[in-house]
Amino acid sequence: MDCFDKLEVLIESGGVDVVERARVWLGQITVESKAAAQAVDELLIDLMTLAFLVESGREALQISARRLARARLSKLRVLHRA
Repeated sequence: MDCFDKLEVLIESGGVDVVERARVWLGQITVESKAAAQAVDELLIDLMTLAFLVESGREALQISARRLARARLSKLRVLHRA
């Protein structure tokens, strides 16, 4: 399982420690462009939002936050392969 797959599982599982765990996996990705670096930052912000929503118990909003984080991860995956 590569780090992108692990990040996807992490997004689905959620949790309050999602950001710390994601930083470990994101550290293994070689960022070669400004766009990829920005995608990493955006993904981390989305994961911080998800962690907040999980911690505050706002389940309805967690669905949207997960969807957005998955979209950012897909963007990062494409930028990484380019």
